[in-house]
Amino acid sequence: MRSLIIAMAAASALSAVVSAQAQEVVTIGHSAPLTGPQAPNGKDNENGAKMAVDELNKQHVTIGGKSVTFKLDSQDDQADPKVGVQVAQNLVDHGVIAVMGPYNSGVAIPASRVYNTGGVPMLPVASNPALTKQGFKNIFRIGASDEQLGGTMGEFAAKTLKAKTAALIDDRTAYGQGVAEQFAKVAKANGIQIVDQQFTNSQATDFLGILTAIKAKNPDVIFYGGYAAQGAPMAKQIRQRGLRAKLLGGDGICSADMGKVAGDAASIVYCAQGGVALEKTAEGRDFLKKYHDAYHTDPQVYGVNYYDGVKLLADAMVKAGTTTDKSKIMAQLAKEQYKGVAGTYSFDEYGDLKGAPTTVYVIKNGLPAPYAP
Repeated sequence: MRSLIIAMAAASALSAVVSAQAQEVVTIGHSAPLTGPQAPNGKDNENGAKMAVDELNKQHVTIGGKSVTFKLDSQDDQADPKVGVQVAQNLVDHGVIAVMGPYNSGVAIPASRVYNTGGVPMLPVASNPALTKQGFKNIFRIGASDEQLGGTMGEFAAKTLKAKTAALIDDRTAYGQGVAEQFAKVAKANGIQIVDQQFTNSQATDFLGILTAIKAKNPDVIFYGGYAAQGAPMAKQIRQRGLRAKLLGGDGICSADMGKVAGDAASIVYCAQGGVALEKTAEGRDFLKKYHDAYHTDPQVYGVNYYDGVKLLADAMVKAGTTTDKSKIMAQLAKEQYKGVAGTYSFDEYGDLKGAPTTVYVIKNGLPAPYAP
């Protein structure tokens, strides 16, 4: 009897060892501003990624015959290029299989060189076209580019708002400059005259001097290339200065924070965001409910893309049959046709999202709502 007990104990121990060997932890990196003025966007992205990780772990995903547990290594890049490069090196050194982010173009462009050297795939929403024009094969942009966002608003200004004149303001970041340039390009092609161009920075809160100069030109619209932390006080000050212009922007100002801070002045805001309007699909409405139930707040802009991005990455790993061979995972990402909540994800030769849908929003009751004529 004693020998039988010993044999059973040995078998149980061996089974535990085999089970442990079959289990594998896959760490996904995340780089975003988790502190500072853009923290609401960074936390939103983190929330979307976490929600996807939690769901995948409940599904007990198997890759290459091994049961996989996913883990998120989320780090604060402070929307600062230097810090972002340090975060990139840290995540590469930690052996992450891929990185969600960075959020900001000014961080993503220099950080992408570190990830490329480390052979780590990155899935950013950073929208400056220069990011994917570097010739790297590790970048898979999961949001619309500045060409799509700025271009959408250029056409909207001309064809829907019937604007004839526009003023530009940008915050001198890679994102702000890029999206403003694309707006100007398409706006001019549609007959809009650019009557003034002003600059600020991503820490400013006082725009009264800039707006006084613009008021003298009396434009139909003002396009701001930057983020909600500046866009919201700018909208209030446009009202204070008595300008008649609408405030237009890209995805950077298309957030719940815009409505909270700008208050009634948010009614002059029109913005473009990548992806379909979540309220208009069953999957989108389900995501909104799950997000609110999990975090007791409304999503900002790209939480859904990070949710989709983690699921897309897992799908690529399953199809590639590996959790460790990054080159095989990147090769599969390049071939993906993944249907997510915000749209279908497939990439062109540069790593840009093919046919990225964009939606124009207004701010209603403090939240972005799809524009309806």
